[in-house]
Amino acid sequence: MNICGCLVHVAQDALPKARAQMEALDGVEVHAQSDDGRLVVVVEDTDTAFASDIIMSLHQIRGVISLTINYHHFEDLPQRPSPAAPHPET
Repeated sequence: MNICGCLVHVAQDALPKARAQMEALDGVEVHAQSDDGRLVVVVEDTDTAFASDIIMSLHQIRGVISLTINYHHFEDLPQRPSPAAPHPET
């Protein structure tokens, strides 16, 4: 399990569309928004992507000025295949 708490600063004119794009991504939850365009976002691993890859995709959303990771929690869960590794043949 890999969970990251992030603070994302978005240009105010791009905020509604950028937030909608973030919320449409698997593994992303927007928990709070300020009037000046700052979002509190939680990102976690999914079955198909690492949290780090999802965070990099957030950087590519139009209007995102900055993203900082303010919290990170990781723990090994047994028998969960890596999203980046091919699945074994059965």
